[in-house]
Amino acid sequence: MQSPQPEFLPGTLYMIILRALASGPMHGYAIAKRIKSASNEALSIEEGSLYPALNRMLVKGWLTAEWGVSENNRKARFYRLTAAGRKQLNLETAEFNRLVAAIGLVMKEA
Repeated sequence: MQSPQPEFLPGTLYMIILRALASGPMHGYAIAKRIKSASNEALSIEEGSLYPALNRMLVKGWLTAEWGVSENNRKARFYRLTAAGRKQLNLETAEFNRLVAAIGLVMKEA
């Protein structure tokens, strides 16, 4: 029996998507595949979460998107980080690292 997929910590979905796009433009399926692969299959983003998040990130100005053709010759929307998106990734990464360090301190006390 396969164990259930872990949920993302609140506030980490944007950070993880931004990180996946840091290496270059990708379409939605490739973003989900990159995250799953980078997490050794531990994390997966369902379409129902990924595409609304991408659209919110477009509105925030963190991403741009343009239509292109995927590696399997299908029309796909390719997302790219903007300068604001890179800045947001840095902010969210720093905040996440502070949170992980604080949790580590509490766990050492226990």
